[in-house]
Amino acid sequence: MTSSRTVHDLLIVGGGINGTGIAVDAAGRGLNVVLCEMNDLASATSSASTKLIHGGLRYLEQYEFRLVREALSEREVLLHKAPHIIWPMRFQLPHRKHLRPRWMIRAGLYLYDFLGHRVTLPRSQAITFDSQSPLVDELKNGFEYSDAWVDDARLVILNAMQARSLGAEVLTRTRCTELVMEDRLWKATLVNQLDGSYQTVYARALVNAAGPWVGSFAAELLGHTRPHTVRLVKGCHIIVPRLYQNPEAFLLQNSDGRVVFVIPYEQDYTLIGTTEEEYAGDPANAEISDWEIKYLISLVNECFRTKISRSSVLHNFCGVRPLIGSDEENASKVSRDYTLELDDKQAPALTVYGGKITTYRKLAEAAMKKLDGVFSGLAGPWTQDVPLPGGDFVSVPVLRKELQQKAPWLPGDIVERWIKLYGSLAYTIIGQATGLADMGRDFGHGLFAREIDYLVANEWALTAEDILWRRTKLGLRFTTEETAELEAYLAAGREQK
Repeated sequence: MTSSRTVHDLLIVGGGINGTGIAVDAAGRGLNVVLCEMNDLASATSSASTKLIHGGLRYLEQYEFRLVREALSEREVLLHKAPHIIWPMRFQLPHRKHLRPRWMIRAGLYLYDFLGHRVTLPRSQAITFDSQSPLVDELKNGFEYSDAWVDDARLVILNAMQARSLGAEVLTRTRCTELVMEDRLWKATLVNQLDGSYQTVYARALVNAAGPWVGSFAAELLGHTRPHTVRLVKGCHIIVPRLYQNPEAFLLQNSDGRVVFVIPYEQDYTLIGTTEEEYAGDPANAEISDWEIKYLISLVNECFRTKISRSSVLHNFCGVRPLIGSDEENASKVSRDYTLELDDKQAPALTVYGGKITTYRKLAEAAMKKLDGVFSGLAGPWTQDVPLPGGDFVSVPVLRKELQQKAPWLPGDIVERWIKLYGSLAYTIIGQATGLADMGRDFGHGLFAREIDYLVANEWALTAEDILWRRTKLGLRFTTEETAELEAYLAAGREQK
């Protein structure tokens, strides 16, 4: 056990997008921040999204105008903050006559454009599908609009890296197991999940950003009678071989009122999702059901020429979203907005309910506003125009040209992959390397030892899963044998420390 009477300003529990976003904002305002995450960063809901930065077109049907406006505003901000992991994408929405009427969709898209105050992205428009369309012949007309794609897990990692660069301490594989108040401070016991060691830290204020565990954490460790009931909603996705070569994504309407996205993914694949089902139990145990797989397959087969089956599913992932409880029977209609509750009777504790990945930065600003009375002389908002790590480049074409000049020996497919993962951080990986031989062993699919070592040293990666599914998406390509060899390499590295 280690114990330090050093008093931190802020202890954040939860290493998802909300926790890391708040850590960045707080550290940039001069606060002494420590963040603990019981597993890997982005290991739960924040890496299991549909991977979109969007306003939420369907939220207009629930009259969530404030949320949509804020999200669309943030879409523009984030496109500039992280142009390596976030980029524009056009979405095609086929009109299905027996569902929403054409005028309703057109009006919704007009409102979407209006609320978005577009700068970077083109407006929506009506379109016609011809014989070259991947859709079935019955679908003749539709609409096209703009949103953006994001590598969700890397968004979390980059926020954690930025927080660390500003002085925050980021502790992964570290669970907060006990909280007590002592002299108007939070005294927290943090347990290392790898070796069982523990430490005691003190903080003036606490943020509960535990994601789907937010309610249980508040009840068990904070002893709160929760002002909000947390409603857990499971969202699942499947990945299949690429259905079509067009660069556009599709938004499909279904007869139950839900919508499903079909999105080009990692060059050779298509991402399909999401489902929305009530969930009870430990979020760590959430799995896709046979019914959910059939649901997604059925809708795709109704709309696309290329048919898929259960055997087409190469991978699936499932996340549990902690939404604010409501009486709404349909889980897909429960608000994705966020609520922040501050209990400051003794040592202040801020609990984060709800939220969506697109609005994480605004949520962080709102959290700091809530804590404004706790810390005197706190600086104001600052994150809007500051790029995330790796995002400080002029444009993708310029970065591509400069990387090719710096390392002409680096294969083109690796350059393209690195641009979308690391941006200008790719220079750190290259370092003093002057040829492919300096990159070390290739563990498969262009994943060289030098990149692995960078991820371990700079991005908290410990296991093959961390690297293959959250730092990269190479898990789609790695065989069982290749994964085992990577795991052995990482294990050997840990033993040497």
